[in-house]
Amino acid sequence: MDALNPHIPAFHQKPLWDARVYAEKIRGGDRVALSQAITLAESATPAKQDLGQEIIALCLPNANHSFRLGITGSPGVGKSSFIETFGLSGLERGKKIAILAIDPSSRINKGSILGDKTRMLELGKSENVFIRPSPAGETLGGVARKTRETIILCEAAGFDTIVVETVGVGQSETAVHSMTDFFMLLLLPGAGDELQGIKRGIVEMADLIAVNKADGDRETAAKQARASYNNALHLFPAKESGQIPKVVTCSALTGAGTMEIWQIIDDYLTKTTANGFFEFQRKRQAVFWMHETINQAILAGFYNNADVRENMEVMEKEVISGSLSPFKAAEELLKMSKS
Repeated sequence: MDALNPHIPAFHQKPLWDARVYAEKIRGGDRVALSQAITLAESATPAKQDLGQEIIALCLPNANHSFRLGITGSPGVGKSSFIETFGLSGLERGKKIAILAIDPSSRINKGSILGDKTRMLELGKSENVFIRPSPAGETLGGVARKTRETIILCEAAGFDTIVVETVGVGQSETAVHSMTDFFMLLLLPGAGDELQGIKRGIVEMADLIAVNKADGDRETAAKQARASYNNALHLFPAKESGQIPKVVTCSALTGAGTMEIWQIIDDYLTKTTANGFFEFQRKRQAVFWMHETINQAILAGFYNNADVRENMEVMEKEVISGSLSPFKAAEELLKMSKS
């Protein structure tokens, strides 16, 4: 982690280990080494970032042996409460769980991630649970890539269940879907109109829809919502995995429905492992993230180019005034970035 006070002499700052030492400690389950390695990978300092990438490369042979679960839902649906209840039941099943979050909005809404973490107090007490907020102030692509790298490090540390939660809303659902094996959409009781307000693409991605807060006075409404969502799912095409998406009711408060969700996940893993989709999807995702990393590096290189930075504002003004077409401006800036 970068020093908070740059005036502190270097000998007072904790020295960095060699990448092989980090990798060995991570494979041994050292949570401090794991946290430090994630921070290195997230660092904006090139030397630290390079060290982080070296650690990831050394950990890669010990990764890919987990189940990756993506969870999304609108603010107020109770994601963090559900994850805690779901995680506690997972611990009873002998799971080691890492919980990661994608939140490209955290630079603006700085309390959201920290709030989620403090609400998972019981789950966070377990030595078999690791909770990591996403970095703030990043583009969605940057946050998503770093979350993908964090998954590799957590898997090497022995966590067999990785939960990736969307905290921000928008395109983050697509990013989470592109790095997980099973995608769950949490909804609130209330049928019909609510589903219409959710992007069709998000519903199409879901392997499971869970109607949360199905307790007390809301239990009847949750059951009605379950029936409505079930009917709506018949309008969507069959999934490539062969999975027929299910709708369940659950309660983070009482734990109702939690074991049913675990069973649906187990059945999904059995089915997709047998038909080859699980391995196919993992390979496809790895190639996708290779291309995404290339695209992000090219974009960063373009905007960090000195000539581009110097001329960008002038070009923008000319485009606004109409003296230069946006296409010609883009062409000129691209030429500058290659010079």
